[in-house]
Amino acid sequence: MSYFKEKYRSVRNQSLHLCAPLEKEDMVVQPMVDVSPPKWHLGHTTWFFEKMILEEHFKGYQVFHPEYNYVFNSYYESIGKRVLRTDRGNLTRPTTEEVYKYRAYVDEQMAHFLDTMTEVSSKVSELLELGLQHEQQHQELLVYDIKYILGNNPLFPAYTRKEIVPSIGSRALKFLPMSEANYKIGHQQEGFCFDNELGVHQVYLHDFEIGDRLITNGEYLEFMEAGGYQNFKYWYMEAWAWVEENKETAPMHWHQIDGEWYQYTFFGLQKLNPHEPVTHVSQYEAAAYAQWRGMRLATEFEWEAACHRYEPSIHQKANFIEDASLSTQTAEQDHFQFYGDTWEWTNSAYLPYPYFKTETGAVGEYNGKFMINQMVLRGGSFATARDHIRSSYRNFFHPHLKWHFTGIRLARYV
Repeated sequence: MSYFKEKYRSVRNQSLHLCAPLEKEDMVVQPMVDVSPPKWHLGHTTWFFEKMILEEHFKGYQVFHPEYNYVFNSYYESIGKRVLRTDRGNLTRPTTEEVYKYRAYVDEQMAHFLDTMTEVSSKVSELLELGLQHEQQHQELLVYDIKYILGNNPLFPAYTRKEIVPSIGSRALKFLPMSEANYKIGHQQEGFCFDNELGVHQVYLHDFEIGDRLITNGEYLEFMEAGGYQNFKYWYMEAWAWVEENKETAPMHWHQIDGEWYQYTFFGLQKLNPHEPVTHVSQYEAAAYAQWRGMRLATEFEWEAACHRYEPSIHQKANFIEDASLSTQTAEQDHFQFYGDTWEWTNSAYLPYPYFKTETGAVGEYNGKFMINQMVLRGGSFATARDHIRSSYRNFFHPHLKWHFTGIRLARYV
């Protein structure tokens, strides 16, 4: 029980910490459909604990507000109607202050709930862990959304202030060999995992090599300057249509000013650091860059096998949210950036593993219903919590999206 008390307090406080630098006006806007107002994230993660745990398992619990189930339900059809995702920015009410009061109320009730339980049933234990993991996922989304909200403000306001350290050069890109073999894929450790990681199975992989670091801003700029966005031959047909329709010319948050490239960061608008890993690229752009280099993106199975081989445990220098860098970092000589910095696009469609089974009830809607038209990402980013990621973790997004922290690792057959 002490584990849940301590982790609950820690995880919930982290959400508040991430929102602390924001003004009330920042908390309510929704500049595009994929972004949710920070206020909504705070309410939704609170609703999850109220709906999934307190209402079901805490006798005599009184809901904070009868309409919040409609306001803060995200996509759980089995639970009832909800505000459409596109309309979350219209929710000037409940106010930000009222959402903070909602969090405080549910946190107090959760504390009572945990105090009164002498023994946690396996079902409640699983729901508690899922709720905490769920909030950590939303904390990362919150960081994405804060950057998009501030980065699309014409004044480019800084989220926080930090002295910018002069960049150091990135090491030359080399490739790590992987031998032809059968490899076990899926969650094989103790502890929590999501249902989409279950179903340990073997895959046969041919000989291949995988990059020993992430691709940098400077390397991606070479692709741009070589006409990468003007030449259809590097792009999937659907991707090329996306480039032309949206007039894509660069990663998100890049701005060319007086002939120089700048990048919006959490510290305001800064000159582009050529040595840091490129981020805010879509899977379309990642695959086009790989094609331009005469290579490809790894499959999610190749990535997982290589991670087990070359970085079997999370390196102490891996860059996560706890490090408070709020930016990508140049590669260290003694680790390969499999974890942290940016999520890595793979060339694998998000599909169920063998033996995948949808859970009963609302939690069964967590992952399985999204297993179509999305691509897998691996490894985590600088907005990921260190204790949230693992080698089998499968993130997934549509291939055209790039407001999240997404980068590139190359692979090739030998």
